[in-house]
Amino acid sequence: MKIFNSILLSSFLLSFSCQSIQEYNASLQKPIQPDQLRKDIDYGYTKLKKLHPKLYWYISKEKLDYKFDSLKKSIQQPMTGKEFYFKFSEVTRVIGQGHLGISPSLNKLTKTENLALKKKGKGPFSQLEFEIFDHKLFLIKDKSRNQWSSVNEVIEINNQPASELISKFTKRLASDGYNTTFFPHFVGKQFGTFYTYENGIKDSIQLKLKLKEKDTLLVVRRDTFGTNEKKVLLSKKEKRKEELEKRKVGFDKDLKSNMRELTFLKQDSSVALLTIRGFRNGDFTSFYNETFDSLKKQNTKTLIIDLRNNPGGRLMEIDYLYSFLVDKPYKFVEDYEVVSRTSKLHVDYFKGGGIIFKTLKIIAAPFYYSINYLKVRKEEDKYLYATRFSKERQPKPNHFDGKLYVLINGGSFSASSIISSKLKGTNRAYFVGEETGGAYNGTVAAQMPLVTLPNSKVNMRVGLALVAAFEKSDVEGRGVFPDKVIIPTVEDRIKKVDPELNWIIDDIKREKEVKQLLQENFNK
Repeated sequence: MKIFNSILLSSFLLSFSCQSIQEYNASLQKPIQPDQLRKDIDYGYTKLKKLHPKLYWYISKEKLDYKFDSLKKSIQQPMTGKEFYFKFSEVTRVIGQGHLGISPSLNKLTKTENLALKKKGKGPFSQLEFEIFDHKLFLIKDKSRNQWSSVNEVIEINNQPASELISKFTKRLASDGYNTTFFPHFVGKQFGTFYTYENGIKDSIQLKLKLKEKDTLLVVRRDTFGTNEKKVLLSKKEKRKEELEKRKVGFDKDLKSNMRELTFLKQDSSVALLTIRGFRNGDFTSFYNETFDSLKKQNTKTLIIDLRNNPGGRLMEIDYLYSFLVDKPYKFVEDYEVVSRTSKLHVDYFKGGGIIFKTLKIIAAPFYYSINYLKVRKEEDKYLYATRFSKERQPKPNHFDGKLYVLINGGSFSASSIISSKLKGTNRAYFVGEETGGAYNGTVAAQMPLVTLPNSKVNMRVGLALVAAFEKSDVEGRGVFPDKVIIPTVEDRIKKVDPELNWIIDDIKREKEVKQLLQENFNK
């Protein structure tokens, strides 16, 4: 009888869950009345003023007020939440804060639908890699069953011109300040995400590719291709070792790549390349400890750090990395600037974790909220939040003292820009590539609670604190500029060459030749 009751209860809960999801999805399709949408605009703007510490950094209050008022006046007809998202995001982008993420609420899937989708394999966009050159979309890598090998321009996706899609997606996206290099990199990398916002989840897409002879169609379907790899049987000890190694390098199982990699470019190990694709995932302390121990043992003279297309991540990681690159005590960032004493109390403190984890958080909540309130102080007209990264910190004993190059581009954002600002401001590194997508003088991020507009269900991810290095640029609203500007072309991708890295290697050779020549002249 107990078993029967359990089955009955489970069936009821499953049925109720499915019904709730169906009702939720149906509500997303319903047109919302103009007065309700105008209330969402007021609600969103009020939240921004309450939470965002640099709302008027790149646009005056008067101009932003006008933008929101104009949006309210333009809402004359009912529209769905998704349609409202298109309009709302085009206004919030003028704030010029790249971390201010705006997204629509999408249909939810039941457990059965999720399982069915998982069995079908990877979605079509997750099997493809795109880049944008001169406002044109290019297919750079095809990991689908098609295995399309050449780099080609994409003219259309499902009969929609790629150029129109790029324009639409860019209009809904903000960079930091007045920066423009961020857009092509981010839209190219997140093209599938933006397409899904507008068109929903697709099981297949049709790409029209531009070829010399004639245009061709490439169909990419949801597929398990490349996901069913043969598993190698390992002992418990070997498995544990493999898990620790993957954790150390920050292995991303979806992208099948490591967040962090160290390679030596010469047989004598005099030149090393440290590629960091993101400051997230894994045990970064072990990786950097081993990396700089290795550089010391190998007597490495030149280190190249590749931060291209690194979207950022943890502040604690870039601080830890920086401690290996300097030989004097330092302060990494300024105290965070926040809106008020209660700003940090708006974090999603209880989000995530199971029942036990949340219970522990409930117990710790009074201490957490008290500490975050007391750590804020007022100086003149600003509220500042004390952080350990603004206190004096010590370099690591095995720090690297050799020559340092840093590769950057418009895809270098957030934490990548912060450590670049620090290295640039202290003249510690020589920068090669393109202006970073993140601002030199700081970015509003740290904890970023999710705010959902009540009627349209449009989501806003709002940064609570200004995070900025002590070093500043006189050029407001722009990124870190390279010392040597090198911007790759689509021809470079076709030829599979890396012009930025190649220039650095040639520069190292030139410097070595000059030193040899000077030494020869000195000996004479």
